[in-house]
Amino acid sequence: MAKKKGFIENLGKIYGFYTVGFLVFVVIMAVLEQIGVPNKVIGYLFIAMTICIYAVIGVLARTAQVSQYYVAGREVPPVFNGMATAADWMSGASFVGMAGSLYILGYDGLAFVVGWTGGYVLVAILLAPYLRKFGAYTVPDFLGSRYGGNVARLIGIVILFCCSFTYVTAQTYATGIITSRFLQIPFEWAVFIGLTGILVCSMLGGMRGVTWTQVAQYIVLIVAYMVPVIILSFQVTGVPIPQLMYGGVLSKITALEQSIGVSKLTVEPFTHYNPLNFFGLIVCLMLGTASLPHILMRFFTTPSVRSARLSVGWALLFIFFLYFTAPAYATFAKYEIYANVIGSQITELPEWVNLWSNVGLLSVADGNGDGILQLAELKINRDIVVLATPEIAGLPYVISGLVAAGGLSAALSTADGLLLAIANAFSHDVYYRMVNPKADAESRLIVARILLVVIAFGAAMLARTKPADILSMVAWAFSIAASGLFPALVLGIWWKRANTAGAISGMLVGFGVCLWYLVGTRYGGMDLIFGIGNISAGLFGIPAAFITMIVVSLATKAPSSDMQRFIDELRVPRGKSLAQNR
Repeated sequence: MAKKKGFIENLGKIYGFYTVGFLVFVVIMAVLEQIGVPNKVIGYLFIAMTICIYAVIGVLARTAQVSQYYVAGREVPPVFNGMATAADWMSGASFVGMAGSLYILGYDGLAFVVGWTGGYVLVAILLAPYLRKFGAYTVPDFLGSRYGGNVARLIGIVILFCCSFTYVTAQTYATGIITSRFLQIPFEWAVFIGLTGILVCSMLGGMRGVTWTQVAQYIVLIVAYMVPVIILSFQVTGVPIPQLMYGGVLSKITALEQSIGVSKLTVEPFTHYNPLNFFGLIVCLMLGTASLPHILMRFFTTPSVRSARLSVGWALLFIFFLYFTAPAYATFAKYEIYANVIGSQITELPEWVNLWSNVGLLSVADGNGDGILQLAELKINRDIVVLATPEIAGLPYVISGLVAAGGLSAALSTADGLLLAIANAFSHDVYYRMVNPKADAESRLIVARILLVVIAFGAAMLARTKPADILSMVAWAFSIAASGLFPALVLGIWWKRANTAGAISGMLVGFGVCLWYLVGTRYGGMDLIFGIGNISAGLFGIPAAFITMIVVSLATKAPSSDMQRFIDELRVPRGKSLAQNR
Protein backbone atom coordinates (compact mmCIF):
# COMPACT_ATOMS: atom_id res chain seq x y z
CA MET A 1 0.00 0.00 0.00
CA ALA A 2 2.85 2.39 0.84
CA LYS A 3 4.47 1.61 -2.51
CA LYS A 4 1.22 2.37 -4.34
CA LYS A 5 0.75 5.61 -2.39
CA GLY A 6 4.30 6.66 -3.22
CA PHE A 7 3.68 6.02 -6.90
CA ILE A 8 0.52 8.15 -6.90
CA GLU A 9 2.21 11.00 -5.02
CA ASN A 10 5.12 11.03 -7.49
CA LEU A 11 3.11 10.88 -10.69
CA GLY A 12 4.18 14.42 -11.62
CA LYS A 13 7.87 13.54 -11.37
CA ILE A 14 7.44 10.20 -13.12
CA TYR A 15 5.71 11.68 -16.13
CA GLY A 16 8.04 14.67 -16.09
CA PHE A 17 11.01 12.31 -16.52
CA TYR A 18 9.07 10.44 -19.20
CA THR A 19 8.45 13.68 -21.12
CA VAL A 20 12.10 14.67 -20.95
CA GLY A 21 13.11 11.21 -22.11
CA PHE A 22 10.74 11.41 -25.07
CA LEU A 23 12.10 14.82 -26.10
CA VAL A 24 15.65 13.49 -25.85
CA PHE A 25 14.65 10.62 -28.14
CA VAL A 26 13.29 13.13 -30.69
CA VAL A 27 16.55 15.12 -30.54
CA ILE A 28 18.54 11.92 -31.11
CA MET A 29 16.39 11.14 -34.16
CA ALA A 30 17.05 14.65 -35.48
CA VAL A 31 20.80 14.14 -35.07
CA LEU A 32 20.59 10.78 -36.87
CA GLU A 33 18.77 12.46 -39.76
CA GLN A 34 21.45 15.12 -40.03
CA ILE A 35 24.28 12.57 -40.19
CA GLY A 36 22.57 10.73 -43.02
CA VAL A 37 20.57 7.89 -41.47
CA PRO A 38 17.86 6.92 -44.02
CA ASN A 39 14.33 8.19 -43.42
CA LYS A 40 13.00 4.65 -43.49
CA VAL A 41 15.19 3.72 -40.51
CA ILE A 42 14.01 6.78 -38.58
CA GLY A 43 10.41 5.83 -39.33
CA TYR A 44 11.01 2.32 -38.01
CA LEU A 45 12.56 3.73 -34.83
CA PHE A 46 9.62 6.06 -34.16
CA ILE A 47 7.04 3.31 -34.66
CA ALA A 48 9.06 0.84 -32.55
CA MET A 49 9.49 3.38 -29.75
CA THR A 50 5.78 4.18 -29.74
CA ILE A 51 4.67 0.56 -29.43
CA CYS A 52 7.44 -0.61 -27.11
CA ILE A 53 7.14 2.11 -24.48
CA TYR A 54 3.42 1.45 -24.07
CA ALA A 55 3.97 -2.28 -23.98
CA VAL A 56 6.53 -1.76 -21.20
CA ILE A 57 4.05 0.31 -19.19
CA GLY A 58 1.47 -2.44 -19.65
CA VAL A 59 3.93 -5.02 -18.33
CA LEU A 60 4.88 -2.86 -15.33
CA ALA A 61 1.22 -2.21 -14.53
CA ARG A 62 0.14 -5.83 -14.94
CA THR A 63 -2.41 -7.00 -12.42
CA ALA A 64 -4.31 -10.11 -11.45
CA GLN A 65 -6.83 -8.18 -9.29
CA VAL A 66 -10.29 -7.97 -10.79
CA SER A 67 -11.01 -4.51 -9.35
CA GLN A 68 -7.85 -3.00 -10.80
CA TYR A 69 -8.35 -4.78 -14.13
CA TYR A 70 -11.79 -3.22 -14.50
CA VAL A 71 -11.47 0.17 -12.80
CA ALA A 72 -7.80 0.78 -11.96
CA GLY A 73 -8.40 0.45 -8.25
CA ARG A 74 -10.27 3.79 -8.28
CA GLU A 75 -7.03 5.48 -7.34
CA VAL A 76 -6.45 7.86 -10.26
CA PRO A 77 -6.18 11.59 -9.33
CA PRO A 78 -8.51 13.85 -11.37
CA VAL A 79 -5.78 15.66 -13.34
CA PHE A 80 -4.23 12.40 -14.55
CA ASN A 81 -7.62 10.80 -15.12
CA GLY A 82 -8.48 13.86 -17.21
CA MET A 83 -5.29 13.39 -19.20
CA ALA A 84 -6.01 9.69 -19.70
CA THR A 85 -9.60 10.50 -20.70
CA ALA A 86 -8.37 13.05 -23.23
CA ALA A 87 -6.04 10.44 -24.76
CA ASP A 88 -8.84 7.87 -24.71
CA TRP A 89 -11.05 10.37 -26.48
CA MET A 90 -8.63 11.97 -28.96
CA SER A 91 -8.48 8.96 -31.20
CA GLY A 92 -7.24 8.60 -34.72
CA ALA A 93 -10.41 10.48 -35.67
CA SER A 94 -9.34 13.58 -33.72
CA PHE A 95 -5.61 13.42 -34.40
CA VAL A 96 -5.60 12.08 -37.96
CA GLY A 97 -9.08 12.86 -39.24
CA MET A 98 -10.31 16.14 -37.74
CA ALA A 99 -7.87 18.57 -39.37
CA GLY A 100 -8.24 16.58 -42.59
CA SER A 101 -12.01 17.04 -42.45
CA LEU A 102 -11.59 20.75 -41.84
CA TYR A 103 -9.23 20.79 -44.83
CA ILE A 104 -11.84 19.10 -47.05
CA LEU A 105 -15.04 20.57 -45.59
CA GLY A 106 -13.85 23.99 -44.46
CA TYR A 107 -16.37 25.70 -42.18
CA ASP A 108 -18.69 22.69 -42.20
CA GLY A 109 -16.01 20.55 -40.55
CA LEU A 110 -16.56 22.55 -37.36
CA ALA A 111 -19.58 20.33 -36.70
CA PHE A 112 -17.15 17.69 -35.44
CA VAL A 113 -15.34 20.12 -33.14
CA VAL A 114 -18.55 21.55 -31.66
CA GLY A 115 -20.30 18.20 -31.35
CA TRP A 116 -17.48 16.35 -29.63
CA THR A 117 -16.63 19.21 -27.27
CA GLY A 118 -20.26 19.86 -26.38
CA GLY A 119 -20.70 16.20 -25.60
CA TYR A 120 -18.31 16.48 -22.69
CA VAL A 121 -20.48 19.20 -21.19
CA LEU A 122 -23.35 16.69 -21.18
CA VAL A 123 -21.07 14.08 -19.60
CA ALA A 124 -20.13 16.49 -16.79
CA ILE A 125 -23.67 17.69 -16.12
CA LEU A 126 -25.84 14.64 -16.71
CA LEU A 127 -23.85 11.44 -16.28
CA ALA A 128 -20.29 11.19 -14.93
CA PRO A 129 -20.80 12.05 -11.22
CA TYR A 130 -23.94 9.94 -10.94
CA LEU A 131 -22.56 6.87 -12.67
CA ARG A 132 -19.52 7.07 -10.40
CA LYS A 133 -21.79 7.31 -7.36
CA PHE A 134 -23.79 4.35 -8.60
CA GLY A 135 -20.64 2.25 -8.27
CA ALA A 136 -20.88 0.17 -11.45
CA TYR A 137 -17.97 -1.39 -13.32
CA THR A 138 -19.47 -1.02 -16.81
CA VAL A 139 -22.37 0.66 -18.61
CA PRO A 140 -24.29 -2.66 -18.96
CA ASP A 141 -23.70 -3.13 -15.23
CA PHE A 142 -25.59 0.11 -14.62
CA LEU A 143 -28.39 -0.88 -17.00
CA GLY A 144 -28.78 -4.31 -15.41
CA SER A 145 -28.93 -2.92 -11.87
CA ARG A 146 -31.06 0.14 -12.63
CA TYR A 147 -33.61 -1.74 -14.72
CA GLY A 148 -33.67 -4.88 -12.63
CA GLY A 149 -32.55 -7.78 -14.74
CA ASN A 150 -30.35 -9.32 -17.35
CA VAL A 151 -32.50 -8.41 -20.36
CA ALA A 152 -31.59 -4.71 -20.18
CA ARG A 153 -27.99 -5.72 -19.43
CA LEU A 154 -27.84 -7.99 -22.48
CA ILE A 155 -29.33 -5.39 -24.83
CA GLY A 156 -26.82 -2.87 -23.50
CA ILE A 157 -24.01 -5.32 -24.25
CA VAL A 158 -25.19 -5.79 -27.84
CA ILE A 159 -25.34 -2.02 -28.42
CA LEU A 160 -21.99 -1.53 -26.69
CA PHE A 161 -20.43 -4.16 -28.93
CA CYS A 162 -21.79 -2.65 -32.14
CA CYS A 163 -20.75 0.94 -31.43
CA SER A 164 -17.40 0.04 -29.86
CA PHE A 165 -16.45 -2.47 -32.55
CA THR A 166 -17.23 0.11 -35.25
CA TYR A 167 -15.10 2.63 -33.37
CA VAL A 168 -12.17 0.27 -32.77
CA THR A 169 -12.18 -0.69 -36.45
CA ALA A 170 -11.65 2.99 -37.26
CA GLN A 171 -8.68 3.12 -34.85
CA THR A 172 -7.18 -0.02 -36.33
CA TYR A 173 -7.59 1.55 -39.76
CA ALA A 174 -5.67 4.61 -38.51
CA THR A 175 -2.81 2.47 -37.18
CA GLY A 176 -2.72 0.71 -40.55
CA ILE A 177 -2.35 4.01 -42.43
CA ILE A 178 0.49 5.16 -40.19
CA THR A 179 2.46 1.94 -40.05
CA SER A 180 1.96 1.27 -43.76
CA ARG A 181 3.41 4.64 -44.70
CA PHE A 182 6.27 4.84 -42.25
CA LEU A 183 7.28 1.18 -42.33
CA GLN A 184 6.59 1.06 -46.08
CA ILE A 185 4.70 -2.22 -45.91
CA PRO A 186 1.30 -3.15 -47.41
CA PHE A 187 -1.68 -1.67 -45.57
CA GLU A 188 -3.33 -5.09 -45.31
CA TRP A 189 -0.51 -6.24 -43.02
CA ALA A 190 0.22 -2.94 -41.35
CA VAL A 191 -3.11 -3.01 -39.48
CA PHE A 192 -1.79 -5.89 -37.37
CA ILE A 193 1.40 -4.11 -36.26
CA GLY A 194 -0.27 -1.59 -33.96
CA LEU A 195 -2.38 -4.26 -32.30
CA THR A 196 0.75 -5.72 -30.75
CA GLY A 197 1.18 -2.78 -28.40
CA ILE A 198 -2.55 -2.60 -27.70
CA LEU A 199 -2.82 -6.21 -26.64
CA VAL A 200 0.28 -6.30 -24.47
CA CYS A 201 -0.90 -3.29 -22.50
CA SER A 202 -4.59 -4.05 -22.20
CA MET A 203 -4.21 -7.81 -21.67
CA LEU A 204 -1.74 -7.53 -18.81
CA GLY A 205 -2.69 -4.28 -17.13
CA GLY A 206 -6.39 -3.98 -17.84
CA MET A 207 -7.87 -0.58 -16.99
CA ARG A 208 -5.01 0.08 -14.58
CA GLY A 209 -2.34 -0.44 -17.24
CA VAL A 210 -4.36 1.36 -19.91
CA THR A 211 -4.86 4.37 -17.63
CA TRP A 212 -1.16 4.95 -17.01
CA THR A 213 -0.40 4.22 -20.66
CA GLN A 214 -2.95 6.77 -21.83
CA VAL A 215 -1.36 9.49 -19.71
CA ALA A 216 1.94 8.77 -21.48
CA GLN A 217 0.17 8.66 -24.85
CA TYR A 218 -1.43 12.06 -24.27
CA ILE A 219 1.97 13.63 -23.72
CA VAL A 220 3.27 12.22 -27.00
CA LEU A 221 0.21 13.03 -29.10
CA ILE A 222 -0.16 16.63 -27.94
CA VAL A 223 3.55 17.39 -28.48
CA ALA A 224 3.42 15.71 -31.89
CA TYR A 225 0.33 17.67 -32.90
CA MET A 226 1.58 21.07 -31.76
CA VAL A 227 5.17 21.08 -33.02
CA PRO A 228 4.57 20.99 -36.82
CA VAL A 229 1.87 23.66 -36.84
CA ILE A 230 3.90 25.94 -34.55
CA ILE A 231 6.83 25.67 -36.97
CA LEU A 232 4.57 26.36 -39.96
CA SER A 233 3.02 29.35 -38.22
CA PHE A 234 6.45 30.83 -37.63
CA GLN A 235 7.56 30.18 -41.21
CA VAL A 236 4.44 31.67 -42.80
CA THR A 237 3.55 34.51 -40.40
CA GLY A 238 6.65 35.03 -38.28
CA VAL A 239 4.65 34.34 -35.10
CA PRO A 240 4.76 30.82 -33.54
CA ILE A 241 1.17 30.94 -32.25
CA PRO A 242 -0.89 29.18 -34.93
CA GLN A 243 -4.16 29.39 -32.99
CA LEU A 244 -4.04 33.20 -33.26
CA MET A 245 -2.41 33.59 -36.67
CA TYR A 246 -4.36 31.29 -38.97
CA GLY A 247 -7.07 33.90 -39.62
CA GLY A 248 -4.70 35.91 -41.78
CA VAL A 249 -3.66 32.76 -43.63
CA LEU A 250 -7.33 32.00 -44.35
CA SER A 251 -7.49 35.30 -46.24
CA LYS A 252 -4.54 34.18 -48.35
CA ILE A 253 -6.24 30.83 -49.01
CA THR A 254 -9.45 32.58 -50.08
CA ALA A 255 -7.48 34.66 -52.57
CA LEU A 256 -5.74 31.54 -53.90
CA GLU A 257 -9.06 29.68 -54.20
CA GLN A 258 -10.60 32.51 -56.15
CA SER A 259 -7.59 32.68 -58.47
CA ILE A 260 -7.84 28.97 -59.34
CA GLY A 261 -11.62 28.98 -59.65
CA VAL A 262 -12.67 27.02 -56.55
CA SER A 263 -16.47 27.14 -56.35
CA LYS A 264 -16.80 26.22 -52.65
CA LEU A 265 -14.59 28.50 -50.58
CA THR A 266 -13.16 27.24 -47.27
CA VAL A 267 -14.70 30.07 -45.24
CA GLU A 268 -18.26 29.74 -46.62
CA PRO A 269 -20.73 27.84 -44.38
CA PHE A 270 -23.09 25.08 -45.51
CA THR A 271 -21.26 24.28 -48.73
CA HIS A 272 -20.88 20.55 -47.98
CA TYR A 273 -23.57 20.08 -45.30
CA ASN A 274 -26.89 21.89 -45.37
CA PRO A 275 -28.06 23.36 -42.03
CA LEU A 276 -30.11 20.26 -41.18
CA ASN A 277 -27.13 17.93 -41.66
CA PHE A 278 -24.71 20.35 -39.97
CA PHE A 279 -26.71 20.80 -36.77
CA GLY A 280 -28.01 17.23 -36.89
CA LEU A 281 -24.44 15.93 -36.91
CA ILE A 282 -23.63 18.13 -33.92
CA VAL A 283 -26.56 16.64 -31.97
CA CYS A 284 -25.56 13.06 -32.81
CA LEU A 285 -21.93 13.67 -31.84
CA MET A 286 -22.88 15.38 -28.57
CA LEU A 287 -25.28 12.68 -27.43
CA GLY A 288 -22.96 9.96 -28.73
CA THR A 289 -20.08 11.38 -26.71
CA ALA A 290 -22.23 11.16 -23.59
CA SER A 291 -23.08 7.53 -24.37
CA LEU A 292 -19.81 5.90 -25.37
CA PRO A 293 -19.04 3.10 -22.89
CA HIS A 294 -15.24 3.44 -23.08
CA ILE A 295 -15.49 7.13 -22.12
CA LEU A 296 -17.96 6.60 -19.29
CA MET A 297 -15.75 3.79 -17.94
CA ARG A 298 -13.02 6.34 -17.31
CA PHE A 299 -15.07 7.97 -14.58
CA PHE A 300 -15.44 4.67 -12.73
CA THR A 301 -11.69 4.92 -12.00
CA THR A 302 -11.81 8.06 -9.84
CA PRO A 303 -11.48 7.97 -6.03
CA SER A 304 -14.76 9.80 -5.40
CA VAL A 305 -17.86 11.35 -6.95
CA ARG A 306 -16.28 14.81 -6.73
CA SER A 307 -13.19 13.50 -8.50
CA ALA A 308 -15.35 12.25 -11.37
CA ARG A 309 -16.66 15.77 -11.94
CA LEU A 310 -13.16 17.27 -11.70
CA SER A 311 -11.87 14.66 -14.14
CA VAL A 312 -14.34 15.83 -16.77
CA GLY A 313 -13.13 19.41 -16.32
CA TRP A 314 -9.49 18.41 -16.72
CA ALA A 315 -10.35 16.26 -19.72
CA LEU A 316 -12.04 19.23 -21.41
CA LEU A 317 -8.94 21.35 -20.85
CA PHE A 318 -6.59 18.74 -22.30
CA ILE A 319 -8.91 18.13 -25.25
CA PHE A 320 -9.17 21.87 -25.83
CA PHE A 321 -5.45 22.11 -26.65
CA LEU A 322 -5.84 19.85 -29.70
CA TYR A 323 -9.31 20.95 -30.80
CA PHE A 324 -8.37 24.63 -30.63
CA THR A 325 -5.35 23.86 -32.82
CA ALA A 326 -7.09 21.63 -35.41
CA PRO A 327 -8.52 24.53 -37.50
CA ALA A 328 -5.06 26.11 -37.60
CA TYR A 329 -3.52 22.80 -38.66
CA ALA A 330 -6.02 22.46 -41.52
CA THR A 331 -5.45 26.06 -42.57
CA PHE A 332 -1.65 25.84 -42.76
CA ALA A 333 -1.85 22.44 -44.49
CA LYS A 334 -4.17 23.83 -47.17
CA TYR A 335 -1.98 26.91 -47.63
CA GLU A 336 1.14 24.77 -48.12
CA ILE A 337 -0.60 22.61 -50.73
CA TYR A 338 -2.07 25.57 -52.61
CA ALA A 339 1.12 27.62 -52.49
CA ASN A 340 3.79 24.95 -53.01
CA VAL A 341 2.19 21.91 -54.66
CA ILE A 342 -0.61 23.07 -56.97
CA GLY A 343 0.92 24.39 -60.18
CA SER A 344 4.04 22.22 -59.96
CA GLN A 345 5.33 20.00 -62.75
CA ILE A 346 3.78 16.56 -62.27
CA THR A 347 7.04 14.86 -63.25
CA GLU A 348 8.89 16.81 -60.54
CA LEU A 349 6.61 16.17 -57.58
CA PRO A 350 8.46 15.19 -54.37
CA GLU A 351 8.89 11.63 -53.11
CA TRP A 352 6.11 11.92 -50.52
CA VAL A 353 3.56 11.85 -53.35
CA ASN A 354 4.70 8.38 -54.43
CA LEU A 355 4.94 7.10 -50.86
CA TRP A 356 1.39 8.14 -49.98
CA SER A 357 0.13 6.91 -53.35
CA ASN A 358 1.48 3.47 -52.43
CA VAL A 359 -0.76 3.51 -49.33
CA GLY A 360 -3.70 4.12 -51.67
CA LEU A 361 -4.86 7.41 -50.14
CA LEU A 362 -3.49 9.89 -52.67
CA SER A 363 -3.54 10.03 -56.44
CA VAL A 364 -2.30 12.41 -59.12
CA ALA A 365 -3.57 12.45 -62.71
CA ASP A 366 -2.60 14.70 -65.62
CA GLY A 367 -6.18 15.17 -66.72
CA ASN A 368 -5.64 17.89 -69.34
CA GLY A 369 -2.23 16.68 -70.49
CA ASP A 370 -0.35 19.91 -69.77
CA GLY A 371 2.00 18.33 -67.24
CA ILE A 372 1.03 20.92 -64.59
CA LEU A 373 -0.74 19.76 -61.43
CA GLN A 374 -4.18 21.35 -61.12
CA LEU A 375 -6.24 21.27 -57.93
CA ALA A 376 -8.79 18.87 -59.43
CA GLU A 377 -5.97 16.50 -60.43
CA LEU A 378 -4.79 16.02 -56.83
CA LYS A 379 -6.98 13.57 -54.91
CA ILE A 380 -5.88 13.56 -51.28
CA ASN A 381 -7.75 11.56 -48.66
CA ARG A 382 -8.68 13.53 -45.55
CA ASP A 383 -7.08 10.86 -43.36
CA ILE A 384 -3.53 11.67 -44.50
CA VAL A 385 -3.59 15.48 -44.33
CA VAL A 386 -2.12 15.71 -40.82
CA LEU A 387 0.39 12.92 -41.38
CA ALA A 388 1.58 14.29 -44.73
CA THR A 389 1.73 18.00 -43.87
CA PRO A 390 5.32 17.99 -42.52
CA GLU A 391 6.55 16.43 -45.76
CA ILE A 392 4.36 18.70 -47.88
CA ALA A 393 5.85 21.73 -46.13
CA GLY A 394 9.40 20.43 -46.52
CA LEU A 395 10.04 20.10 -42.79
CA PRO A 396 12.79 17.75 -41.55
CA TYR A 397 11.77 14.10 -41.67
CA VAL A 398 12.08 13.81 -37.89
CA ILE A 399 8.94 15.99 -37.65
CA SER A 400 7.10 13.48 -39.86
CA GLY A 401 8.25 10.68 -37.56
CA LEU A 402 7.09 12.67 -34.54
CA VAL A 403 3.64 13.16 -36.08
CA ALA A 404 3.46 9.43 -36.88
CA ALA A 405 4.26 8.64 -33.24
CA GLY A 406 1.53 11.04 -32.11
CA GLY A 407 -1.06 9.62 -34.49
CA LEU A 408 -0.22 6.09 -33.46
CA SER A 409 -0.47 7.10 -29.79
CA ALA A 410 -3.91 8.59 -30.37
CA ALA A 411 -5.20 5.51 -32.19
CA LEU A 412 -3.68 3.05 -29.72
CA SER A 413 -5.01 4.88 -26.65
CA THR A 414 -8.59 4.82 -27.91
CA ALA A 415 -8.30 1.25 -29.18
CA ASP A 416 -7.11 0.21 -25.70
CA GLY A 417 -10.16 1.73 -24.06
CA LEU A 418 -12.58 0.36 -26.63
CA LEU A 419 -11.24 -3.18 -26.50
CA LEU A 420 -11.42 -3.13 -22.71
CA ALA A 421 -15.00 -1.82 -22.80
CA ILE A 422 -16.04 -4.69 -25.08
CA ALA A 423 -14.07 -7.44 -23.36
CA ASN A 424 -15.05 -6.31 -19.87
CA ALA A 425 -18.70 -6.17 -20.81
CA PHE A 426 -18.61 -9.76 -22.04
CA SER A 427 -16.43 -11.13 -19.22
CA HIS A 428 -18.08 -9.21 -16.37
CA ASP A 429 -21.66 -8.68 -17.55
CA VAL A 430 -22.19 -11.87 -19.54
CA TYR A 431 -19.82 -14.46 -18.14
CA TYR A 432 -19.77 -13.39 -14.48
CA ARG A 433 -23.20 -11.79 -14.05
CA MET A 434 -25.25 -14.11 -16.26
CA VAL A 435 -23.38 -17.36 -16.99
CA ASN A 436 -21.18 -18.15 -14.00
CA PRO A 437 -21.79 -15.90 -10.95
CA LYS A 438 -19.39 -18.07 -8.90
CA ALA A 439 -16.46 -17.54 -11.28
CA ASP A 440 -13.23 -16.69 -9.45
CA ALA A 441 -10.97 -13.77 -10.32
CA GLU A 442 -8.54 -15.85 -12.35
CA SER A 443 -11.16 -17.32 -14.69
CA ARG A 444 -12.80 -13.92 -15.20
CA LEU A 445 -9.49 -12.37 -16.22
CA ILE A 446 -8.70 -15.28 -18.56
CA VAL A 447 -12.06 -14.79 -20.31
CA ALA A 448 -11.44 -11.04 -20.63
CA ARG A 449 -7.99 -11.55 -22.13
CA ILE A 450 -9.14 -14.17 -24.63
CA LEU A 451 -11.92 -11.85 -25.75
CA LEU A 452 -9.45 -9.00 -26.20
CA VAL A 453 -7.44 -11.06 -28.68
CA VAL A 454 -10.48 -12.27 -30.61
CA ILE A 455 -12.09 -8.83 -30.88
CA ALA A 456 -8.82 -7.11 -31.82
CA PHE A 457 -8.18 -9.66 -34.56
CA GLY A 458 -11.72 -9.20 -35.89
CA ALA A 459 -11.31 -5.42 -36.00
CA ALA A 460 -8.03 -5.78 -37.88
CA MET A 461 -9.60 -8.11 -40.42
CA LEU A 462 -12.43 -5.65 -41.05
CA ALA A 463 -10.09 -2.65 -41.19
CA ARG A 464 -8.09 -4.38 -43.94
CA THR A 465 -11.08 -3.93 -46.25
CA LYS A 466 -11.04 -0.11 -45.81
CA PRO A 467 -14.81 0.08 -45.18
CA ALA A 468 -14.89 3.90 -45.00
CA ASP A 469 -12.81 6.88 -43.92
CA ILE A 470 -12.02 7.24 -40.21
CA LEU A 471 -14.49 10.01 -39.39
CA SER A 472 -17.40 8.28 -41.11
CA MET A 473 -16.86 5.08 -39.11
CA VAL A 474 -16.53 7.07 -35.90
CA ALA A 475 -19.69 9.07 -36.63
CA TRP A 476 -21.59 5.82 -37.19
CA ALA A 477 -20.44 4.61 -33.78
CA PHE A 478 -21.67 7.81 -32.15
CA SER A 479 -25.11 7.58 -33.73
CA ILE A 480 -25.45 3.95 -32.62
CA ALA A 481 -24.40 4.76 -29.04
CA ALA A 482 -26.65 7.83 -28.83
CA SER A 483 -29.69 5.99 -30.20
CA GLY A 484 -29.31 2.85 -28.12
CA LEU A 485 -27.84 4.05 -24.82
CA PHE A 486 -28.32 7.78 -24.20
CA PRO A 487 -32.07 7.76 -23.39
CA ALA A 488 -31.73 4.76 -21.04
CA LEU A 489 -28.75 6.32 -19.26
CA VAL A 490 -30.16 9.83 -18.87
CA LEU A 491 -33.71 8.83 -17.99
CA GLY A 492 -32.36 6.13 -15.70
CA ILE A 493 -30.74 8.85 -13.61
CA TRP A 494 -33.11 11.79 -14.03
CA TRP A 495 -36.58 10.19 -14.28
CA LYS A 496 -37.69 7.96 -11.44
CA ARG A 497 -40.64 6.69 -13.47
CA ALA A 498 -38.38 5.05 -16.07
CA ASN A 499 -38.89 1.32 -15.71
CA THR A 500 -37.62 -1.96 -17.10
CA ALA A 501 -40.18 -2.32 -19.90
CA GLY A 502 -39.61 1.26 -21.03
CA ALA A 503 -35.83 0.93 -21.05
CA ILE A 504 -35.84 -2.35 -22.95
CA SER A 505 -38.33 -1.05 -25.53
CA GLY A 506 -36.53 2.27 -25.93
CA MET A 507 -33.11 0.70 -26.42
CA LEU A 508 -34.40 -1.82 -28.95
CA VAL A 509 -36.37 0.74 -30.97
CA GLY A 510 -33.66 3.42 -30.94
CA PHE A 511 -30.90 0.97 -31.83
CA GLY A 512 -33.04 -0.75 -34.47
CA VAL A 513 -34.15 2.47 -36.19
CA CYS A 514 -30.62 3.86 -36.27
CA LEU A 515 -29.16 0.63 -37.65
CA TRP A 516 -31.95 0.35 -40.23
CA TYR A 517 -31.25 3.81 -41.60
CA LEU A 518 -27.46 3.49 -41.46
CA VAL A 519 -27.25 0.08 -43.15
CA GLY A 520 -30.07 0.83 -45.58
CA THR A 521 -28.60 4.06 -46.90
CA ARG A 522 -25.00 2.87 -46.86
CA TYR A 523 -25.34 -0.65 -48.24
CA GLY A 524 -28.98 -1.23 -49.19
CA GLY A 525 -29.52 1.47 -51.80
CA MET A 526 -32.16 3.22 -49.67
CA ASP A 527 -32.80 6.88 -50.45
CA LEU A 528 -31.91 9.48 -47.83
CA ILE A 529 -34.85 10.79 -45.82
CA PHE A 530 -34.94 14.61 -45.84
CA GLY A 531 -31.42 14.41 -47.27
CA ILE A 532 -29.97 13.37 -43.89
CA GLY A 533 -26.63 11.55 -44.29
CA ASN A 534 -26.06 8.21 -42.58
CA ILE A 535 -23.35 9.70 -40.35
CA SER A 536 -26.32 11.39 -38.63
CA ALA A 537 -28.49 8.27 -38.45
CA GLY A 538 -29.03 9.04 -34.78
CA LEU A 539 -31.45 11.80 -35.77
CA PHE A 540 -33.98 9.03 -36.34
CA GLY A 541 -32.94 6.63 -33.58
CA ILE A 542 -32.63 9.10 -30.68
CA PRO A 543 -36.16 10.56 -30.74
CA ALA A 544 -37.62 7.11 -31.44
CA ALA A 545 -35.86 5.77 -28.33
CA PHE A 546 -36.97 8.66 -26.09
CA ILE A 547 -40.59 8.54 -27.23
CA THR A 548 -40.79 4.76 -26.90
CA MET A 549 -39.17 4.68 -23.48
CA ILE A 550 -41.41 7.42 -22.07
CA VAL A 551 -44.65 6.04 -23.51
CA VAL A 552 -43.98 2.44 -22.46
CA SER A 553 -42.80 3.47 -18.98
CA LEU A 554 -45.99 5.48 -18.40
CA ALA A 555 -48.14 2.64 -19.73
CA THR A 556 -46.62 0.00 -17.46
CA LYS A 557 -45.98 -0.47 -13.76
CA ALA A 558 -43.77 2.08 -12.02
CA PRO A 559 -40.46 1.00 -10.45
CA SER A 560 -40.51 -0.04 -6.82
CA SER A 561 -40.51 2.59 -4.12
CA ASP A 562 -37.05 1.39 -3.03
CA MET A 563 -35.68 1.99 -6.51
CA GLN A 564 -37.24 5.44 -6.69
CA ARG A 565 -35.74 6.38 -3.31
CA PHE A 566 -32.41 5.04 -4.56
CA ILE A 567 -32.60 7.28 -7.65
CA ASP A 568 -33.34 10.28 -5.43
CA GLU A 569 -30.21 9.56 -3.44
CA LEU A 570 -28.20 8.89 -6.61
CA ARG A 571 -28.96 12.35 -8.00
CA VAL A 572 -27.20 14.07 -5.12
CA PRO A 573 -23.78 14.75 -6.72
CA ARG A 574 -21.87 14.27 -3.49
CA GLY A 575 -21.11 11.53 -1.06
CA LYS A 576 -19.81 8.01 -1.31
CA SER A 577 -20.51 5.44 -3.97
CA LEU A 578 -23.79 3.65 -3.38
CA ALA A 579 -22.42 0.48 -5.00
CA GLN A 580 -25.84 -1.09 -5.38
CA ASN A 581 -25.79 -4.85 -5.80
CA ARG A 582 -22.05 -4.84 -5.38
